[in-house]
Amino acid sequence: MRRSTTIPLISRQEQVASLLLAVGRASAGRPGLVLVGGDAGVGKTRLIGHVAQAAEQAGASAVVVHCVDLGQVGIPYLPFTEALTQLQAGAAGPDAAARVTELVAERPALWRLLEPGGGGDADHDERLQLFEGIGRSLAVAGAPERPLVLVVEDAHWADASTRDVLRFLAARARSENVLLVVTYRADDVDRRHPLRPLLAELSRLEHVERIDLQPFTEDELREFTTALAGRPLPAAGFADVLDRSEGNAFFAEELLDAGPDSASLPWTLTEVLRTRLERLDPEVQQVLRIASVAGRRVSEELLRAAAARWGAPDVDAALREAVTQQVLVVSGAHLEFRHALLAEALYADLLPGERSSVHRAYLAVIEQDGPDGMKIGSAAERAHHAYEGHDLPAALSASCDAALRARRLLAPEEELRHWEQVLALWESVPGAEERIGRDRVDVAVAAGEAAARAGDPMRAVKLTQRAVDGADDPVRRAGLRHLLVHRYLDLPTWDEVPGQVEAAIDDLRGALEMLPERSPERIWTNALLARVTMIIDLDDDARGHAECAIEEARSVGQPGALAAALSTLAVLDVADPDRAAALLDEARTAATEAGDVLTEMRTLYNATANRFYAGELEAAQQRVEHALARAEELGLAWSTPTVNLRILQEVMLYFRGDLSPRKAGGVPATHKHVLEATQMYAAVARGDADVIPRGEALFDHWQSDGQIALIGGGSLVDALTWAGRYDDAAALAVRITDHLGEVWTEVFLGRIWLSALAIAALADAAEADRSAGRVGAPGSAAATAVETRAAARLDSGDSLLAIARETAQRGRPRGGVLGPEGRAWLQRAAAENARLHAVVGSTAGTAGSGAGGTAGGGDSRAQAAGDLWGAAAASWQDTVNAFGFGYRYEVARSRYRWAEALLGAGERQAAEVEAAEALSEAEDMGAQPLADAVRALARRARLDLPGVRRATASTLTDREEEVLGLVAQGLSNRQIGERLFISTKTVSVHVSNLLAKLGASGRAEAVSLAHQRGLLEV
Repeated sequence: MRRSTTIPLISRQEQVASLLLAVGRASAGRPGLVLVGGDAGVGKTRLIGHVAQAAEQAGASAVVVHCVDLGQVGIPYLPFTEALTQLQAGAAGPDAAARVTELVAERPALWRLLEPGGGGDADHDERLQLFEGIGRSLAVAGAPERPLVLVVEDAHWADASTRDVLRFLAARARSENVLLVVTYRADDVDRRHPLRPLLAELSRLEHVERIDLQPFTEDELREFTTALAGRPLPAAGFADVLDRSEGNAFFAEELLDAGPDSASLPWTLTEVLRTRLERLDPEVQQVLRIASVAGRRVSEELLRAAAARWGAPDVDAALREAVTQQVLVVSGAHLEFRHALLAEALYADLLPGERSSVHRAYLAVIEQDGPDGMKIGSAAERAHHAYEGHDLPAALSASCDAALRARRLLAPEEELRHWEQVLALWESVPGAEERIGRDRVDVAVAAGEAAARAGDPMRAVKLTQRAVDGADDPVRRAGLRHLLVHRYLDLPTWDEVPGQVEAAIDDLRGALEMLPERSPERIWTNALLARVTMIIDLDDDARGHAECAIEEARSVGQPGALAAALSTLAVLDVADPDRAAALLDEARTAATEAGDVLTEMRTLYNATANRFYAGELEAAQQRVEHALARAEELGLAWSTPTVNLRILQEVMLYFRGDLSPRKAGGVPATHKHVLEATQMYAAVARGDADVIPRGEALFDHWQSDGQIALIGGGSLVDALTWAGRYDDAAALAVRITDHLGEVWTEVFLGRIWLSALAIAALADAAEADRSAGRVGAPGSAAATAVETRAAARLDSGDSLLAIARETAQRGRPRGGVLGPEGRAWLQRAAAENARLHAVVGSTAGTAGSGAGGTAGGGDSRAQAAGDLWGAAAASWQDTVNAFGFGYRYEVARSRYRWAEALLGAGERQAAEVEAAEALSEAEDMGAQPLADAVRALARRARLDLPGVRRATASTLTDREEEVLGLVAQGLSNRQIGERLFISTKTVSVHVSNLLAKLGASGRAEAVSLAHQRGLLEV
């Protein structure tokens, strides 16, 4: 009987086509990830092998790597270490090998993966650099028309660090010529399996495809068995295989291979496999059982040595027979079971004593020194075999070595599990401290640090608390207090629990009394005390501790603590931007010296934000460019501080009036939505047709990042207002405020901006009522409704302004000084509220006089309205000045509102000057809604602005056409006068003229004739 590897692929055409399409997209610069899941034996490896071969024939490079089963703790990053090794060896061609080798040489975080000893100690903040390096290595290995297809087999056995890399690569896919294919056993991934949440997360990404490989159908299985047997099976024989295999390709193949006696075989696959293997010679079975202890894949050299040590006879002959019978297949220097189920069946067949004995045989071999003086096996393999072999002293030592190796490889989850293994074995191994050269307190501290880096802050707290409690020496215990507080600070809401911060302060102060002067522990304790006391506004105490930490850190050379203390002091000195900037620059230098690259990036961001919020936009622009260049140099192009820098860069471009659309290439999926939200600023100002749907599409992502809610939501409020959806705009502003009040704080400073936008929507709604003539006769239901709405809007506007002012007081930044932008938005909120009062006041005047109101009453109300507009004009002038620090778009928009208020106050000449400037700026920036609004104001008020007066083919003048349009809306002469800033008598003259020119006997007929002649827009 032939084997499945020797026949053409049966069926699976749809899956093959889908995978090859993904290869084609990768060739065109659209990277992707395909998750291939299916039950054991269903044919995943066969499918992927066929696709890899077809992809290579089409010009791609295919690299296949594996995850291995080492129990709870695997070898960190093993598949990617294997991938880098293959790429450097030329798996993707010599040019790609040269590029990858050069890249690895430039990045210590990468060559640590390839060095047997790990390449020395590592800075833990390099983990993101390591991930970036792996991603970059794969990127340079692929090229247009020659993409890299990287297949990661058996991801259900992937270690935590490998899963993290997969998550990283999927989220940061940009424009690389790379396709990542990941296979896993669906039947092994239950709801508690660590791969399950990753699969769910990846499946939500738009460039990730999921293929669920199903068993063969009856027709497919018939084709498959015919190809294997060389002829169609008898009906009864096929029915038996179909019934017992349930379409599983591997199971069907094994049943066929069992021959005519297969009907007597047991029903379970494990038993079928065991029965099949029992037909082999006992010596072959023995060697295969030894091989199964290493897992599905083992190096030939290691297997030979372990088998010889265990006493297996004639290993060479046994291995040749196993390969001949296709139980084992050759893969480079390794031997693999043809299917993992074979290894599992053999391992399960070993007695407990046999298993332990074989594990110890492997341990004895891999503990030997190789030709280069290094151990043959990895520390993780030694720990695994020692533990399973019940050699607890060796397991303790190997687990410690594996933890240190994982630490050097920046694999915190694996490091944590190894340290926890050491702690679990401690009581069972006499002389544990002498054996590993550290005591249990040190181990607990190291485990706590690993848990913190692994993103498990609660576990980090418990382990660090264990270290503190286990320290018998009071001074040592005091020196560990700052570590425990640091772990607590990593908990999301620790500082919100009553009494927690105060208790931490007491602990740290108690520790200071015991710690030696200028000791590293004392310096860090002062640095932490500065940070914690600042949380509860004990600024004087915080400053004292920060300055003490800074002085001592400088004197004894503690750059890490120095960077932390300087960063705290910069926050305390935020009221003096120049001093704060100098402190942040020094903190960055200290972080660089300490090798703390993430702290370096944070200080670069803070220093840029310092200049930006001080209103020094040119200096901020220079800093952001330098910081982003440094991020690229460090391989931290998409770290959190770098993303914040990119957001700040986008905001600064918008401030300067650069509204041009920018398509950000290669934005990782994890940061896509916050950057889309930031681009909403300019999109609203440009008046993009799709800006409202884009803003609404961000609703689902508010929970993931408050900035998306604030920036994207606030911009959408503005867009809805421009679109005339005033009630929706005001309601959305309230919704955003409520949401961020829950996830941030009730007095977040962005509430000033949202309040100003909401008041603007209220004012525009009141103006729309006035313009549409929704007033009615005095005492009528319509007039009462208008008055009720107006009163409600005034109450809302006054309340929102009060909220903005309260936020400016209670939510102001440390130092008590609201920055230029905050002050400008606070002033705009006041100006919008003044406009709201002026509009409502004008509307009330119109309602009170009606079409035939008394002149005296109308004059007095007109005077009152004029006074309101005068106050609004003064407020808008202040707003223009407030935004003058460099916020070009808001200066132009405020000039437009200033011109409108000046017209209401009767200052036409001044209004024309401001309107002309606003229009010129709006047109130069490409701010279409603003430009249109200024032109509409100019037409209503008959301001002489460039490009505003329009030619007409009708016999009506421009003013008569404007009056006709308002007549069509049902406005009275008084309302039209208010709208166009002209007297009622002048309106009457225009109405008479247009009636005569149209030959109409009344207003209704005039409107009808105008529609018929195309003089009115429908």
